[in-house]
Amino acid sequence: PRLRLAHSPVAVTTMAALRRLAAADVPSVRRDPVDPSARVAAEKIVEEVRLEGEAAVRRYAEKFGELQPGAELVYTREAELKSAWERVSDEQRALLKRTKERIEYFARAQLTAAKEVTVPIQGGEAGHTVAPVEAAGCYAPGGRYPLPSTVLMTAVTARVAGVQRVVVCSPRPSDVTLAAAYIAEADVLMPIGGAHAIAAMSYGAGAAVSACDAVVGPGNMFVTAAKSLVAGRVAIDMLAGPSECLVIADDTASPAVVAADLLAQAEHDPSALPALVCMSDEFADRVDAELEAQLAVLPTKEIAQVSLRNGYTVVVPDRAAAAAMNDKLAVEHVEIHLKEPMEFAATLKHYGALFVGEGAAEVLGDYGAGPNHTLPTGGTARSYGGLSVFTFLRIRTWMRIDDREKANQMVSDAEALGLIEGLHGHARAAA
Repeated sequence: PRLRLAHSPVAVTTMAALRRLAAADVPSVRRDPVDPSARVAAEKIVEEVRLEGEAAVRRYAEKFGELQPGAELVYTREAELKSAWERVSDEQRALLKRTKERIEYFARAQLTAAKEVTVPIQGGEAGHTVAPVEAAGCYAPGGRYPLPSTVLMTAVTARVAGVQRVVVCSPRPSDVTLAAAYIAEADVLMPIGGAHAIAAMSYGAGAAVSACDAVVGPGNMFVTAAKSLVAGRVAIDMLAGPSECLVIADDTASPAVVAADLLAQAEHDPSALPALVCMSDEFADRVDAELEAQLAVLPTKEIAQVSLRNGYTVVVPDRAAAAAMNDKLAVEHVEIHLKEPMEFAATLKHYGALFVGEGAAEVLGDYGAGPNHTLPTGGTARSYGGLSVFTFLRIRTWMRIDDREKANQMVSDAEALGLIEGLHGHARAAA
């Protein structure tokens, strides 16, 4: 069962309390996903890797303390990754295996929705095929916390999509991160991060790592800037920023559970956004009291209390106003703690991922319930979905004409449109 601690419903004004905002005063989360200063720094690094390859990658990896001079830049599946898999405990191997299986199960279900199509057209047939990219680069952050879960989320999904070659980059990887790359069936891992890692996967880094066709995964502002620079040369998933979670709750919800979920979001990063939309000031007071109590004993409270300052509570009159606030923000994670939550969920238009009901904690999505945890931030959920097998797939169309007589009207129309557009070569080719 989730937490159900009891505290008096009194208003608190400590650092743990979320500021109260009127709905009209809630700031938009939409922003340029690329920091201008990070873009300038990343441009230099990406260009040097493009021109110099492995030499530049090594230079930056050594500069940032990721690699010692002469150390291996590429860890292979059958050597370093397998050794790490054998070094971790039986419990950790079982944990990684279970998590992989759940991610794989959901991704395979998604793959069934990607179907090839053939339809008759005048004089022949047309259709589309579905094919994976050949090589994918998967980035997993390793700065504040090691994230083996991101290795699984990205690399396992790529393999299910049918990607033949999977490269992982993660700076200063722990044995568990290396083991995650092994069970995710990554071919190689480079123990590097930042803009030079994104450039290495996009342009190649010597004979052992050739350029990938898609580069995915979350990272810091330099990773995001580098992804924006290589997009177009390679496919990318999205330009992600600081993590966000909006909890929508009514008075039937547990203040303790809501507070725990907000703190789970807050400990991610000092720039994270934890926010609450609820139906009464009394409930907001109870959540603030829980935040105070739980923050006091949270080992990561130094980070969490900083990001709580980014957050806020909005008290709204009804569910319709809560849905309107959700759609205005279009945040990464949305939790619903309401009566009849599925009915309410069906009214929402914009979110990265939805967690319906008290039992569906957002952290279960983070740690491999099945759906991917690499999600759009900064309001881009209005335009993008999260990482999935579809990120690694290409839809390619084809057509065949084998009965010219039946295609006469289509041919005549193509000729006429060519003349309208002044493209006489097109018109002649159609005729």
